[in-house]
Amino acid sequence: MGIRQSDDADAQAGALHDEQAYVSRLYHRLDALRRHTHNALRAAHTQGGGGYAALTEREVRSDEHARRLRELSEVEEGLCFGRIDHRGDRDGDPGDTLYIGRIGLRDEEHATILVDWRAPAARPFYAATPATPGDLVRRRHLHTRDRRVVGIDDEVFDLDGLSDGDRRSLVGEAALLAGLRRGRTGRMNDIVATIQSEQDRVIRSDLQGVLVVQGGPGTGKTVAALHRAAYLLYTHRETLRRRGVLVVGPNPTFLRYIGRVLPSLGESDVVLSTVGDLYPGVRAGAVDTAAAAVVKGAASMADLVRAAVADRQRVPSAAGPAASVPGRTGPDDVAEHESDLEIEVDGMALRVGHADCRALRDRARSLGLPHNVARKYFVTQMLRQLALDQADLLDPKWDPVEDPDEPAYHDEAELDHMSTGLWQQDAVRRGLDELWPLLTPQRLVEELFADDAALARAGAAAGLAEAEWRTLRRPPGSPWTVGDIPLLDEAAELLGEDDTEARARRRRAERDRADAERYAQGVLEFTGLFEDGMMEAGKLAERHHDSGPPLSTAERARADRSWAYGHVIVDEAQELSAMAWRMVMRRIPTRSLTVVGDIAQTGDPAGARSWETMLAPYVHGRLHVEHLLVNYRTPARIMAVAADVLAEVAPGQSAPESVRDDGDMPRAVHVGGTGAAGATLAEALPRLVATDLAAMGDGRLAVIVPDARHTEVAALLPDAAADATPEALESPAAVLTATRSKGLEFDAVIVVEPGAILEQSPKGGQDLYVALTRATRRLTVVHEGPLPEMLGRMGTPSPTFSWDR
Repeated sequence: MGIRQSDDADAQAGALHDEQAYVSRLYHRLDALRRHTHNALRAAHTQGGGGYAALTEREVRSDEHARRLRELSEVEEGLCFGRIDHRGDRDGDPGDTLYIGRIGLRDEEHATILVDWRAPAARPFYAATPATPGDLVRRRHLHTRDRRVVGIDDEVFDLDGLSDGDRRSLVGEAALLAGLRRGRTGRMNDIVATIQSEQDRVIRSDLQGVLVVQGGPGTGKTVAALHRAAYLLYTHRETLRRRGVLVVGPNPTFLRYIGRVLPSLGESDVVLSTVGDLYPGVRAGAVDTAAAAVVKGAASMADLVRAAVADRQRVPSAAGPAASVPGRTGPDDVAEHESDLEIEVDGMALRVGHADCRALRDRARSLGLPHNVARKYFVTQMLRQLALDQADLLDPKWDPVEDPDEPAYHDEAELDHMSTGLWQQDAVRRGLDELWPLLTPQRLVEELFADDAALARAGAAAGLAEAEWRTLRRPPGSPWTVGDIPLLDEAAELLGEDDTEARARRRRAERDRADAERYAQGVLEFTGLFEDGMMEAGKLAERHHDSGPPLSTAERARADRSWAYGHVIVDEAQELSAMAWRMVMRRIPTRSLTVVGDIAQTGDPAGARSWETMLAPYVHGRLHVEHLLVNYRTPARIMAVAADVLAEVAPGQSAPESVRDDGDMPRAVHVGGTGAAGATLAEALPRLVATDLAAMGDGRLAVIVPDARHTEVAALLPDAAADATPEALESPAAVLTATRSKGLEFDAVIVVEPGAILEQSPKGGQDLYVALTRATRRLTVVHEGPLPEMLGRMGTPSPTFSWDR
C-alpha cells in the first residue's frame, strides 16, 4: 500500500468535509457523556447515609462511574474509524449507514450514532469481502489525528448500488478500481473481478498456518494483508485479544501508514515494530555494510553466538582464565596451561584445584540450562569448595583420613554461612565472575565484536572463514545495527536470566497481598459485610491497592521479549534474513503468520531468495502461497521501464501485469556537462520538484537517491522531509533511499543517479526496481553520468520540460 491522493481533489475535499462534520458531532457527544459521568462520580463520592448497605451502594456506584469515565477517556484517539453503507430497498430508498468506532454512542434521543467495533452490527465492516459483500455497497476507512479527519479510503462492493453523487465522491482504493471499470471493455471488468478474487482468498485464509502473499509492485498485497488482519481480529478476537498481533514492517513511515487503520484492528491489541525495534530496550537505526549484513544474517550466526557464550564459561590457566569452547582444543585444555584458582581472603590463600574447577564447569554445562541460570549452580558449588578450603585452613589439625566422618566443619549450615560470607568479598566475586560472568546480551555481543581473539575462537567453532568473522569487528560503543538485533535475541535465549531477585520480589508481593487481605477481612467483619456475603476480602484489598492504570495487551507484549503472539504479520518480508526469521518465529510458537512480500524486490544482501528456503524449516508443510498477479496501481508505461530492469538483474523473476494505461510518459533528464543546457543537479532538481508538485496539485512526491548521496540531495531540498520518518507521510515531498521507500507509493517519483543505485550493493538492481515502481502517476530519472542501458527505453528528456529560469 502507499501514499496516494485521489485524482479528484474536489471529491476528496467534499468527502473530508462531510465526514469531519459527523466526527465532530461524535466528539461533542463524547464530551457531554464525560461531563455527565464525572458529575455522577463526584455525587457518588459525597453520597451520605449510614450503615453498611449505604456504604456498599456508594462503593458500587463509584466503581461503576469510575469504570465508565475511564472507558470514555481511553477512546479519545481514533474514536471513529469507519463506516458501512448498506444496500437500499427496491423502491429506491437509501440503505442504512453505520459508523464504526472504539465505543458505542447514542445521542440525546437514544438513537445509535456510533457502533462499537465488537458489536454484531459491526461485523460486516470486518467480514465483507468482494466475493461475499452481504448487503454492503461500500466500506469507508476514516483516518484521524486528534479530532481531525485527515484521510479517507473507500472500498466499493457494488458500484451500481451507489448514487451518482456517491460515485463521484469515491476516494482511495475504490476510486482507483472504479476508474479501471469506467468506460472500459468487459475484459477490464474481468480484471477487476480477478483482483478482488485474489484479495478475497488472502483475507479469508485460515488463522492457522503460514500464508505467504507474494505480489509484485502495485498488486495491493498490503491492502489485502491488512484487511485479513482486521477480519482475523474480529473473527478470533477472544484469542487474539489475549495474545495480541505483531506487525513487522520495513521502516517507521510504513508503520505510520499501517497505524492509520489500526483502530479498526483494535489498536490496544496490536504491536507495530521494525526488525530494528523488536528487541526491548534497544533501538537500532544503523545499517551494516553489505559484507557484514550477509554474515550476520546467515543461520550460522546462531552457532557463533552459542560458541561466544561457551567461551565465557572458563577454567583458570597459568596465564589467567582462558576460554573453552566444547569440541575444540583451547588454551585451558593443554596441560602446561592448567592452573588452580587462587583467591586471597583475609590473609588466607584459598584454592580450588584445576580438576575440580573443570568438573564443576562441565557439570554446570551438562544441566542444559541457560548461561545465567546455570551460573547460579556453578557459583554455589565453587563457593562451597572455597568454604571447605577455608575450613581446612582454620582447623589444620583435622585429618580427613583418620576422621572421615567427623570433619571439623561438618555442619552444612555452617558451610552455607561461610559461603555467604565469602560471596561478600570483592576478590571472590571478581575471581568467580572471570570464570563464569553474569552476562547481558548487549555485553556479550559488544565484547565479542571488540575482541579479535574471541571472534577468532567463536568464528572457528561456527565454521566461519577469517574474512567472514573479521567483517564483524568493531570498536566498543559502536551503535547497534539492524543486523545486531537478531543476534541480541539469540544471545538472550542462550543466556537466560537469573531469576533470584525476581522470585524474591514475588515473595514480597505475595506477603504484602496476604497482609492486605487480612486487614480487609478485619474491616469486613467489623462492618458486618462479611457475614452477609456482600463483599470478599480479596476484592476489597485489590480495590484499595492502586497499581496504576492496567497495561494493554500491546504494552505488555512490547516490553516482554518472550511474549508469544496470537498472530504475526510481516510486510516486505523478503528483506528478513535467516537470523531475523529465527527471532520472529520465537514470538509465534503456533506458526500463525501472514507473510507479505515480493522476492523480486529483495534488496537486503541477506534477504530471501525463495520463501521455501526461508520458511520451510519452521512450518513443516504448513506453508501456503497466494500469488497476486495484477498490478492495478502502477501505470503500464512506468511498469515497462521497471520490467526492463528486473529482466536484467533478476531474469528468473517476472513483473506483474499492469492494467493501467494512464499517467505521464516516464522521462530521463541529463544534468551537468552539456546536458539540460548545462544545468547542474543543484539547479535542476528543485525546479523538477516544483514542476511535478504543481502538476499534481495535492499529490505527494518522493526523490529517491543513492544511499551515499542522501545527505547531499536532502540539502538541496530543505522543504522536503529528509528521511523515512512518519512526517514523510504529511510532507508534499520527501527525500528517501530505495530501502527507505519500500512499501510506500507516491504520485510522482524522481530517481536521482540510477547508475549509482545499481552499483551501491550486490542488490543494487533490485533497489533500482523498487525505486522505479514507487510512482503511480509520474516518473522522472535524473542522471549526471551515463544512463544505464537497461533504462534505454526512457530515451531523451521530455520536450515539454523547460529549463527556462
